[in-house]
Amino acid sequence: MITNNVTRMLDAKKVTYTAFELPEEKLGALEAAEVMHAPPQQVFKTIVVTRYGSGKPVLAVVPGPLEVDLKALARTLGEKKLRLPTQREAERLTGLQAGGISALALIKRGFEVVLDKAALAYQEIYVSGGQRGLDIRLPVQAFVDLTRAKIAPVSRKS
Repeated sequence: MITNNVTRMLDAKKVTYTAFELPEEKLGALEAAEVMHAPPQQVFKTIVVTRYGSGKPVLAVVPGPLEVDLKALARTLGEKKLRLPTQREAERLTGLQAGGISALALIKRGFEVVLDKAALAYQEIYVSGGQRGLDIRLPVQAFVDLTRAKIAPVSRKS
């Protein structure tokens, strides 16, 4: 089983979770769902979103089959406009590899986290475990408490 900073933090905080080892290559949320035999809409992906001007990037956590609705996210955050960085920029901003970017791995790094309201339909959601090849299933409430996530409708069909 993979152990990293995220699993150690969850263990230390006595959060009940299940870790899933996945293939090492970058998997999208839908491929990850298939490997874990999980409903795709219960597997959430973390999207890095940057503000125009200054301000720390935001982590939008949305269901795998959907995409971030930048207008809705901007309204939630009181911003005029937001943009999606390139994969390379997202990796530079977070220090994590695409496919392994996780709000759980970035808790002490000052990122604002917005969890899509769709998560409230489930007791547990699947999220990245902070590295490629590791996903974590944990209670929605634990994710919200740990990341201090705002909950808002911030996804849409692509």
